[in-house]
Formats: sequence, C-alpha cells, structure tokens
Amino acid sequence: MTRVVLPGLRLVLGAALGAVTAVAALVALVATVPVIVLGRTPPLGVLVRAERWRLAALLGVGDLGEYDLRRGVAYLAARCPVGLLGGVVIFLGGYGAVSAIGVLAAWISGGRPDGMAPTWPIVLYLTVAAAVLLFLDLAGLVAVGALERGAARRFLGPDERQLMRRRIAELSASRAGIVAAVDAERRRIERDLHDGLQQRLVALGMLIGRARRNGSQDLLGQAHDESQRALEELRDIAWRVYPAALDELGLHDALATVAERSPVPVRIHYDLPERPVRAVETAAYFTVREAVTNAAKHAGAARIDVSIAGHGTMVVVRITDDGTGGADPGGGGLAGLARRVAALDGRFTVSSPAGGPTVIEAELPCG
Repeated sequence: MTRVVLPGLRLVLGAALGAVTAVAALVALVATVPVIVLGRTPPLGVLVRAERWRLAALLGVGDLGEYDLRRGVAYLAARCPVGLLGGVVIFLGGYGAVSAIGVLAAWISGGRPDGMAPTWPIVLYLTVAAAVLLFLDLAGLVAVGALERGAARRFLGPDERQLMRRRIAELSASRAGIVAAVDAERRRIERDLHDGLQQRLVALGMLIGRARRNGSQDLLGQAHDESQRALEELRDIAWRVYPAALDELGLHDALATVAERSPVPVRIHYDLPERPVRAVETAAYFTVREAVTNAAKHAGAARIDVSIAGHGTMVVVRITDDGTGGADPGGGGLAGLARRVAALDGRFTVSSPAGGPTVIEAELPCG
C-alpha cells in the first residue's frame, strides 16, 4: 500500500508545484521577451534550479545532466502547457472531491442537494460517475507525469558531449579495473606455483636423488606418490586458471564441475535456450565459481543456489547462499568480479545483510 500511496502523493505534489512554476515561468518568459529577441539568455536561473529539484525529488527524474541555463530556459518554455494541464487536472480532481463531499454531507443532514433524494438509483448513478471521473483524473495525472519526465529528458538530460565524456570515463575505469584484475590473477597464479607446486617438485627431486643414492624402494614409492600429488595440484591450478570443460562442453557442464568440487551442496538451475557468446560464458562461469568459493570458505553456508537464466537480451546470473552474510562488495574477489562484469557493460550487485542471506547477481548482455 505504501508503495502506491507515497508515489501517488509525490506525483500530486509534483504536478501542483509544476502548475505554479509553469505560471511563474510563463509570466517570466513574457516579461523577458526583449532579452530573448536580442539572442540572450533571460535571468531565470532560480526557476530552472527549482524545476530540477522538483523533477528529482517528486517525479523521480534522476539523470538530469549538468546544469545549463540556456537549456533550462528552453525546458521552461516547452513545459509550460504541460504544467498548466497538470494544474487543470488537479483543480478538476479537487472540485470533484469537494462536490462529492458536499452532496454526501447534505444527505447525511437530511437535505436534498439540487432536489436529489438519496434513492438507490441516484446513489448508484453518482457512485459510478464519481468512480469514472476519478479514474480519468488519475489517468490524467499519470499522463502529466509522463510528459514532464519526457520533457526533462529531452531538454535537461545529458547531451551528446556529456554522454561521451561519461562513456569515456566508464571505459577508462573499466580498462583500469581489467588491468588490475589481470595483475591480481597473475600474482595468485604465481603464488600457487611458487608456494605449492614448486615445493612439491623440489621435494620430489630430493626423494629421487636419495633413492638413486640408496637404491631404496620405499623412497621410490614416496617419490611416485609425491609426483601424483604434484600432478593433481597442477591440474587444480590449471582448472582455476581456465577450465577446459568450459570450451569443450559449455557453461552448464563446467558449472556442474564447480558443484562437484564444492564442499557445500550446490543446486544449479540452468535455463538458457542457447549457448551464450564466449565472453559472457566466461564471465558467468567465474562469477559463479568465485561466489561459490567465497560462500564455502567464509559464509558458513549449508546450501548454495545458482540460477542462470535469460531475460530479454541479458543473461542473469544469481547466486544465493544461506550463510551468515556480511560479504564486502569491495573485497578482492567480489571487486574483481564487478570489474569483469563491468568490462562487458553488465551490472553487478551484492546484497549481504548481517545474518544472511547473501545474493550476488550479475546481468551480462548477450546481444
């Protein structure tokens, strides 16, 4: 109920203030016609700023671009009819409400407004008429709000130069994020090789050397076991770098391998009609793998649910666990996933309140 009432109240208040500013803008524009004829921008900065506040606070128009007085004046001129229309709609709605209350009050006190007695046909007729008029008035308010938002996007929204600067900034941040993610991955691989596999190979070499000197079958057996462990660790590192199953079998089977390796039960729901492009498939795979690894290591989760589904032109990846929550979106693993998703112009969100559950969602464009 609150989700309907509060936006409705904001819309009514926004339309009412819009009517007032429309009248003020109309008067100010007429008064400054000589300035406009001379090709100069009239001094209407206060009205422009008031309109930007009204649009953002009451009509939910978030992206208004940078402040530009000339474009703001053009917006004021273009929206005057819309603002006046909003005032008319609110006046008619208020007039209808006052009339209905007056008739009802007169009937309760025993009167007969306009000679009408409260008979059932009259009551039914007036109720239906009031409901229809209320619906038309509310529809008019919604239409005025849509027109206001459209005019704001057209005249106050970011222009091509602002959009270009914004896009360049996004691409620069994305490129820097990719470089940082690649460097972090390289450092992780180096640590895995140096601290794990390299130590095992050194131990293997020492065992083989002792076995050659002593001719001990026990040492040869130990060397064989160590070689098997080194091979398993090498395979594990290769799988963490990039799983061969992702290319050979596709995303579904690669995620099945993630579920098999996880110490926590993982349930996968895969609903893609066709195989996504390689970049999207790779990003989806690493998003799931990192999220599953984090949930198993840090969240104390007992179950993890993974959903891969198509939504229009997007592939939506959602990972939910029933752990303790409190995941930090700025942490190394999740921040790296956010950069990977941003590089594809996707959207990455993390919801992890204290006590759980944790929901990680990535929306990846597939078209």
